[in-house]
Amino acid sequence: MKTDIILCGVGGQGILSIATIIGEAAMNEDLYIKQAEVHGMSQRGGDVQSNLRISSEPINSDLIAKGSADVIISMEPMEALRYLPYLAKDGWIITSSTPFVNITNYPDMEVINANLAKIDNVIVLDIEKMAKENNVPRSANMILLGAAQKALGIEYSKLEDAIHRVFGRKGDAIVEANIKALALGRAEQK
Repeated sequence: MKTDIILCGVGGQGILSIATIIGEAAMNEDLYIKQAEVHGMSQRGGDVQSNLRISSEPINSDLIAKGSADVIISMEPMEALRYLPYLAKDGWIITSSTPFVNITNYPDMEVINANLAKIDNVIVLDIEKMAKENNVPRSANMILLGAAQKALGIEYSKLEDAIHRVFGRKGDAIVEANIKALALGRAEQK
């Protein structure tokens, strides 16, 4: 088993929480894991990207080569396209449809959507709307993770267990909101 994952988005969207949950789930399956993070102005508004490599064999590098990412999970649609050169031919993009317009020359959404439509394996979700409609407004990132579960090759129950371990200290309400969000995303898998 080998899965190379690029996680991307904008600071404050929960990218690193997704990485933590995936990493926790992988370690509890006795898999090897390497992670490299690149932070822009990650407090709020800058781009954030993380390479996450999971394997049943030892991993030498924490960086993902162009054309070899199995999955790109993006909290922001333009950021998904930014890392498209890293996606393997049969790789998956799972992305939010909601733009985070933080630059004056942000591309037109029609152009972004047209580029995403050219990709064979893509899931585009309005996670912000889904989160609000289901009363889990702070767990939109877990909706995206749930939608990516199958592409990641990690058992759903392992992700649930990881959410319990990672968010457990924050209380049952936070854990349950994140579990609910994960399930919402899982229902959107292709």
